Amino acid sequence: MSQSTIETLISQLGKVLLGKPEQIKLAVTCILAKGHLLIEDLPGMGKTSLSQGIASSLGMSYQRIQFTSDMLPADILGVSIYSKEQQQFVFHKGPVFNQMLLADEINRASPKTQSALLEAMAEQQITIDGITHHLSSPFFVIATQNPLDQAGTFPLPESQLDRFMMRISIGYPSHEAELAMLKTHTQATKQAALAQCITPQELLLLQQQVAQVSASDAVLNYLIALVDFSRQHDVASGLSPRASIALLQAAKAWAFIHQRQYVVPEDIQAVFASVAEHRIRSSSQFQGQALSDTILASVNPIR
Repeated sequence: MSQSTIETLISQLGKVLLGKPEQIKLAVTCILAKGHLLIEDLPGMGKTSLSQGIASSLGMSYQRIQFTSDMLPADILGVSIYSKEQQQFVFHKGPVFNQMLLADEINRASPKTQSALLEAMAEQQITIDGITHHLSSPFFVIATQNPLDQAGTFPLPESQLDRFMMRISIGYPSHEAELAMLKTHTQATKQAALAQCITPQELLLLQQQVAQVSASDAVLNYLIALVDFSRQHDVASGLSPRASIALLQAAKAWAFIHQRQYVVPEDIQAVFASVAEHRIRSSSQFQGQALSDTILASVNPIR
């Protein structure tokens, strides 16, 4: 039943984002691994459509925030307003209290506003006026960002990038996919493709099953060898321990999607670029991809 449910989810998302099965699988992998997803691409590539499709398919409470340069942290987290009737400050919850939050064009907001999500993404809670508020479960952040060479963008700091388990890029559609989109993409067909197929409670059960996927010592040693190589390479900083955990969780989810209860080196290789590139990227636009390819080519799987 679990595998059938996942296949239905992937198939349904394929109706919203045509011709991108690999990107859809990676997005579903991130959800099953309890991670947050960063989608980096040009405007109009389907980033928001994919996010809305995921929220609708999972039946999650969802809110989209359009990040702008004048946004404040309170616009995301909420604010305490004094109530004359109660004669005290009353906290009004912000959009972050939904199960899924779409931070659209996150790098158009100032670093101060970007940092408002750090505690929420890492600990699934926020602290306002010294009071801790726990967020919904499941809780999942999808953020989109435009390429950094576009006007009006603020680069995400390393601490913010490290909170995202995976980063994907959708890319231009193939000729066949774009032709199909032009023929069939209407508001009616779009809405028909967004029917709920998994409940949030079922998602939590699936996430528990993913956590039980096993990884042998040989596979773990291979993962550590990849991480060690990234730290020894000529970069400002290698993959962090949080990245190691994220890589293992993503590999387990990828194995689970492919109907295995154990991780093989190919699972790690399949998710490595999405987990690693945004963490080891330097000032060069293509260095992240070049480094991830170098790492995978330089470290042999240990069987």
